[in-house]
Amino acid sequence: MTLNRSRRHRRLAALAAAAAVAAVSAMAVTTAGAAEEDPVDAAQAKVDNPYEGAQVYVNPQWSARAAAEPGGDAIADQPTGVWLDRISAIEGNDSPTTGSMGLRDHLDEAVAQGADVIQIVIYNLPGRDCAALASNGELPADAIDRYKNEYIDPIVEIQSDPAYAGLRIVNVIEIDSLPNLVTNVSPRPTATANCDTMKANGNYVDGVSYAAAELGALPNTYNYLDAGHHGWIGWADANPQYDNFNASAALFGSLIGENGMTADHVHGFITNTANYSALEEPYWEVDQVVSGQPINQNPNVKWVDWNDFNGEIDFSTAFREELVANGFNEDIGMLIDTSRNGWGGPDRPAGPSSSTDPATFVDESRIDRRYQKGNWCNQAGAGLGERPQVNPEAGIDAYVWIKPPGESDGSSEYIENDEGKGFDQMCDPNYEGNIRNGNNPSGARGEMPLSGHWSSEQFQELLANAYPPLN
Repeated sequence: MTLNRSRRHRRLAALAAAAAVAAVSAMAVTTAGAAEEDPVDAAQAKVDNPYEGAQVYVNPQWSARAAAEPGGDAIADQPTGVWLDRISAIEGNDSPTTGSMGLRDHLDEAVAQGADVIQIVIYNLPGRDCAALASNGELPADAIDRYKNEYIDPIVEIQSDPAYAGLRIVNVIEIDSLPNLVTNVSPRPTATANCDTMKANGNYVDGVSYAAAELGALPNTYNYLDAGHHGWIGWADANPQYDNFNASAALFGSLIGENGMTADHVHGFITNTANYSALEEPYWEVDQVVSGQPINQNPNVKWVDWNDFNGEIDFSTAFREELVANGFNEDIGMLIDTSRNGWGGPDRPAGPSSSTDPATFVDESRIDRRYQKGNWCNQAGAGLGERPQVNPEAGIDAYVWIKPPGESDGSSEYIENDEGKGFDQMCDPNYEGNIRNGNNPSGARGEMPLSGHWSSEQFQELLANAYPPLN
C-alpha cells in the first residue's frame, strides 16, 4: 500500500538535508537526457521519514488470513509488522504464530512486491515481558549471549545482504521492555521479581542497545525503539515514585554509548505497539475544568488518575521532546500503532457528557471503553483504528499497524505449548485485576488462543468496531 498523505511538517535537520543531497547526486543522466535514479542508492541515502512516498510491504500470510474472513477484503491489503518472536522465526518455523516464512522469505517477497519499506519487529529479549506472562519468550533472563549471537547477529547478516539494499527496513525494537525497568521494579508497589531481575542484570539495556547499534549501522535500516504508551508512562511528577515520563526518557538516553550505540542509530520511537490507547479523546481534555477543578487533578477520576495525557498524539509529541532533551537527535520521528485503537461501534459516545460529576463526565465522554488504561490483553469492544498513513501529525512519521489485527495477545486460559508462552490472568475475562491495573476487571475476550495465534472472532469484532468505519 502506498502511503501518500500530504506532509504537514518537514524537519530540515542537517542530516536530512545531507541525505536529500546524496539522493539527488545518485541520479544518473542517460544519453537521451532523462534522469534515472538508482533505487539502491536512493534507499541507502537515509531520508527524514522512511514512509514518505513509500509502498509498504504487505505480509501475504496475514493478508490471506484477513481475506478469508467475511469482510476482511476491506483491509487485507494493509501493511502490518513481521514479528520475529523467537530464534527459529528467523529461518521460518511453520508455526501458527509466524508461519513458514522466515526473514529472508519476507524480504524476498518485499522485493517482488516492489515495496519500498518493510516493517520488522525485533522481539526476543532474555526475560522478555517481565511484568506479564502471556508473551514471555524462549530466552531465560541470563541468556544475553544467545540473544546477541543466535538472534541479533543472524538478523543483521540477512538485512545486510545486498539483495535487499533497495529496501528501507524499519526495525521496531523490543516492545514492552525498557519502561518495565521504571514502572515495575522495586520499590514501586507494582514491582515484579522478574523485572527486578532484569534491572539488576542489565540485560534489557544490554540487549536493546546492542540490537540498535548493530542494526543501525546498516545503511538502509531505520530503528524505532518501543516507548510504551500514555496509559503506561504518561505520568510526570517531582516524586520519583510517581514519575514514569521523565524517568523513562532518561533511561532511553542512558543507552547512548552502550555497545557503541549512538543517537544516530535510533531513527525514532514507537508508542502504543500492540495496545489499545486512543489517539485522542475528541470530547474532553485531560485538564478540562469540571465542577471547578481540572480533571487530571481530581482524585475521584480514576480513569485519568493524575495522568498528564488522555491520548497518544499528545503523549508521543511530548515524549519526543523529552527524548531529544535526553540526547537523541532533534529530527527523530515517532510512530503510533493504530491497529486496534479505533473504539467505534455502538458503544462509542457521540458527544460529551452533560454530567457535572467529573468521574461520570469522563466515563460517559471517553471513546476508549476499557475498564482501565492498564488493560492490555484482547480487549473486548475494541476496533480497528486509523489506517496506516504517513505524516499524520507534526513529529509523527506514520500511523502503522505493527500488531496484525486478529492475532491474539494471549490465551484466555492456560494452553500447553512449546513456544515459551505462559498464561497471564490479565487475559482471563473473569479476572478481577491487580495493582498494575488498579484492581479492575481485565476486560479481556474469552475463548482466545496463544499470543500471536489467529482469532476469527476477535478479527470480526475489530472490523465491526472500526473507526473510522470501513467503507
